[in-house]
Amino acid sequence: MRNPHTFEGAFVALVTPFIQGKIDEEKYSQLIAWHRASGMSGIVVCGTTGETPTLQIEEQERLLQVAVQTAGNGLRVIAGTGSYSTEETIQRTRRAEKLGADAALVVCPYYNRPTQEGLFLHFKTVAASTALPIILYNLPSRTGVNLQPDTLARLVEACSNILAIKEGAGSLDQMSSMIARCGPNFSLLSSDDNLTLPSMAVGAKGVVSTIGNIVPSPIVLMTKLALAGDFEAARAIHFELLALMSAAFLETNPIPIKEAMEMLGIINAEFRLPLCRMGSDNRKELAKVVAGLKCDWPREAATM
Repeated sequence: MRNPHTFEGAFVALVTPFIQGKIDEEKYSQLIAWHRASGMSGIVVCGTTGETPTLQIEEQERLLQVAVQTAGNGLRVIAGTGSYSTEETIQRTRRAEKLGADAALVVCPYYNRPTQEGLFLHFKTVAASTALPIILYNLPSRTGVNLQPDTLARLVEACSNILAIKEGAGSLDQMSSMIARCGPNFSLLSSDDNLTLPSMAVGAKGVVSTIGNIVPSPIVLMTKLALAGDFEAARAIHFELLALMSAAFLETNPIPIKEAMEMLGIINAEFRLPLCRMGSDNRKELAKVVAGLKCDWPREAATM
């Protein structure tokens, strides 16, 4: 069992499979079993890639229950619990704790656009409400606010259970500053697949991967190699996957990754509005990339 106070390696931001508008629990369980067998350090349930804004609270809780039941030892279940309300975030985090999550992923409050002091007070209040390890989630392109390195460093010093950040501002400079200010015991995980290896070169501990939904084994190997200091071998995997890293964001995440999963026979590319199917030109471009992939999804997944 991994040290509960260390977040490193490859984590996958898990998609939510649907069938005729309902959550496909059987397929969901098969995906989790596949990631466990692939050596993933953990799965993120009800994150951005999981289309959480379209899920009812009861559905989110059911997804977490299934994940905890299926994950077993060694695969950590990280529950997305953030919202634009501090009180609601606390309630969601406490429910996740009761349901057996290993950690909570807490995104910066969106729409409100709080100040840095507001962000500090929000995260500090949430952290104090739970015994769960907290992974902060910084994604300015969706939230409208950027958690700055100084604020992060204050939070890490003030809150003993804030142990990591999923950093998605897209700036290697900001990542470097966060790593330098928060010390070696704090884990920065890249939110962008294309920045995983560059960020690990300056001290990041791994990635919460989108493309890990279809190529988990290479992502696991690349992060293991980087953590071991073998950047030459890790770089070969990075370049092998670079086209997929770009294609996965031809349209709003998770549209391309679910389309790619359908092309590979993993799940149906079904979405809940306002997300919808990929445009035909982009789908053709994505299909060219997918055609060259080596995916180890077991065709007889139901027997796993």
